[in-house]
Amino acid sequence: MDSFYELLESVKRACQADPRVSEVGYNKWIRNLEGVKLENGVATLATANDFMRRTTAEAYGETLKRAFEQVLGFPVEIEFVVAGQTDEKDKDPNGFNEIEQRMADLISAHQRSDYDLTFENFIKGKSNELAYAYCIAVSGKNAAAAGSGRTVFNPLFIYGDSGLGKTHLLKAIEHEVRKNHPEYNVIYTTGESFTNELVKSVADKDTYTFHEKYRNADYLLMDDIQFIAGKEMTQEEFFHTFNELYNAGKQIVITSDISPNRIKKLEERIKSRFALGVQADVQPPDFETRLAIVQRKAELLDLNLPDPVSRIIAEKIKNNIRQLEGAVNKIKGLTMFSNENPSISMAQRVIKETLIDAQPAEITVDRIINEVAVAFGVQPEELRSATRSAQISLARKVAIYIIREVKGMSFTSIGDEFKRNHSTMTISYSDIKEQMKKNSDLRESVDDIINALRTN
Repeated sequence: MDSFYELLESVKRACQADPRVSEVGYNKWIRNLEGVKLENGVATLATANDFMRRTTAEAYGETLKRAFEQVLGFPVEIEFVVAGQTDEKDKDPNGFNEIEQRMADLISAHQRSDYDLTFENFIKGKSNELAYAYCIAVSGKNAAAAGSGRTVFNPLFIYGDSGLGKTHLLKAIEHEVRKNHPEYNVIYTTGESFTNELVKSVADKDTYTFHEKYRNADYLLMDDIQFIAGKEMTQEEFFHTFNELYNAGKQIVITSDISPNRIKKLEERIKSRFALGVQADVQPPDFETRLAIVQRKAELLDLNLPDPVSRIIAEKIKNNIRQLEGAVNKIKGLTMFSNENPSISMAQRVIKETLIDAQPAEITVDRIINEVAVAFGVQPEELRSATRSAQISLARKVAIYIIREVKGMSFTSIGDEFKRNHSTMTISYSDIKEQMKKNSDLRESVDDIINALRTN
């Protein structure tokens, strides 16, 4: 790794992959962060202004700390400053101490090259072998021409809990097709990105460019299709895009956290299109597969992991491949940071930290406001503003209702968050409560937000 810039880019990618970070939140608060220095275990990051400094620190400080630890293998503290208000001498893109530099070099090198999301680096087991076989077929990896399985396995729908390798499989298809057929137009996207691009194209009055991009794909690989559920305009656009590609014999691969029939508020006509092809689920890996994943990750990190240590990690971390790999990353960091050899006691400490980190994040007022803002397609700061547009006003009332229900705060305290009085909060809460009785879609949306807060 040549600079702090490259390390920060790896950290940003880790944040972007964090299911707790929405695309809107990432683009607004994380993507444009500038790296100042990493020194004595403190990463200094710069924002555009003081408002962004305070908001990023409050809303995403812990997220960034987790991402730095994921990339480096050891924890760092984070200091936020305003760009232009730091001494130029502090802007040292090579500002690593010796241990941090060596660790960053090692982890980043493997993240960028050796551990690419390819079929070669995917650990196959009983829990994912069918999904793996279908993806191999549609990629054309074992055929003379790419896509020999496309006419049979189209569309291909893969579903399973987060962290089980669905994105890895999509990226492996993308890698394989691009390698063998660079002339093919391969598009990887997510349900959220597709939605945001569509909204922007409508706002810019340029839906033609959006249509040209997606309807001319040879391969459309879409992660997290469940995100478009309940979004009428997005579902309409996806439906027509799907038909255009399917009728032209183009390959479509979709992933979701749950099977299509269980996605609430997904239109039946879209579900029926998914039934035209094949579906495969991925389950949590069995012990043998988990052990193979741990051993492969250790090999890539040049980490001599004794068999008892590998086995205890595979025994204790059962439901998430990312957690398995993260545990090995942390052990590698500890061996370099403390000069200890990997041991059972070290593994037990790391496992405990990993499982604690996997618990749902604390539900704060800021988290509630951010989740509501994403769900209603507005900016978090707009909910605290004086803006009274219908969409923002509704989202604000929903946030007030959820804060009251989930956190049990008094109306006076909630009013302090929104710079409004007690009576306004009471009226807003009662209004949404009544609307939910009459509007099942609104009630489901509120329930979905509360469920996301309690499980992510």
